[in-house]
Amino acid sequence: MYILMVAQFLVMGAMSMIIPFLPLYLRELGMKDPGQTQLWAGLIFGINFLSAFLVAPIWGSLADKVGRKIMVLRSGFGMSIVILLTGLATSPLQLLLLRLLNGTVSGFIPASISLTATNTPKEKSGYALGLLQSGGVAGSIMGPFIGGVLAEIIGFRSIFFLTSMVVFIATVVVLLFVKEEVKPDPSAPRQGFFSEGSFVLHQKPLVFLFSVGFLLQFAMLAPMPQMSLFVSELGAPGGYIAFFAGLVTAVTGIANMMASPFLGRFGDRYGPERILFYSMIGAGVVFIPHAFVTGVWQLLGLRFILGLCVGGLLPSLNTLIRRYAPAGKESTAYGYSTSATFLGNMLGPITGGFMTGVIGIRGLFILTAVMLLLGSWWLKIGLNHNRQTSKQRVSRHVSSA
Repeated sequence: MYILMVAQFLVMGAMSMIIPFLPLYLRELGMKDPGQTQLWAGLIFGINFLSAFLVAPIWGSLADKVGRKIMVLRSGFGMSIVILLTGLATSPLQLLLLRLLNGTVSGFIPASISLTATNTPKEKSGYALGLLQSGGVAGSIMGPFIGGVLAEIIGFRSIFFLTSMVVFIATVVVLLFVKEEVKPDPSAPRQGFFSEGSFVLHQKPLVFLFSVGFLLQFAMLAPMPQMSLFVSELGAPGGYIAFFAGLVTAVTGIANMMASPFLGRFGDRYGPERILFYSMIGAGVVFIPHAFVTGVWQLLGLRFILGLCVGGLLPSLNTLIRRYAPAGKESTAYGYSTSATFLGNMLGPITGGFMTGVIGIRGLFILTAVMLLLGSWWLKIGLNHNRQTSKQRVSRHVSSA
């Protein structure tokens, strides 16, 4: 578990290093027009999520057949090769295709989640998944900062080579030191990809949880692209807009990283559905005063509190997915869950940008709060309906017996 947490930190840090300098790298590749540079930067960044969204269920289904650890290794070694080739790209089109390929071979994070969830006692899975999220969040926070510093020191292309090496080392560590004790049963009957997918998607609790995962990512990421403009509007101290815009994002991640293991442990003790429900309510309530802040320091305080609430969201959701996933189909379920969250990652910022043009970012904060509060109600209704249905089935079974 601890090795996978560190590996998640290294992988997420390596993968997010590209964010600060992607437009500058495109200029180095010969793209001069600022409008075209921004358009291609958006396409290149987003295409990775698109291909990952499409193939995640395939890799998840395969993991249930051949094992979860091998999927972690496949993804890690595959990404290290693609990232190395990215440093050799000579045109924006090559860069776009390589990012598309990177998303196709990716899956290190969901495979790690599946491996941890299936090899951890159920009564401790919330804590384990919370620790895993802490590692990933820490990497995503430090990655852009490290990437920006290294871009000034060693240049853009060298960062890709360094990133490739870091991902490769993380994968070798997993290969040598992580043991998969609970493996797929080779004698179990196997179905085709579409049959397994249909079986999982007919599990109503899982489909419901997938929709909650999509909603969470959609709502949380919708305001993110506009945050730097909002910091500028508030008036950054000393005029350091870029610094405070990065700090606003960083404090949320730091609080998330701090809270995830503790809220995961509370979930093991009191039930992950309770932690998920109250975390959604907390996040929704905290978004409301976002719309009324008058200074950057107020915004920083609210973003830190928001991060504490966010720390209970995905670990609790992943714990519930493990609970409701059919035996032997856990990785398939996590594959579809990953697709749902990637879809939220893609559509959230796009929709948020459009809505900001209509109602402003302060109005977007209120809309995000409403979405999360309605989502908590949706979660409560869905889980209660599932419990009642399960009780009715048990009662009918007892009566017939």
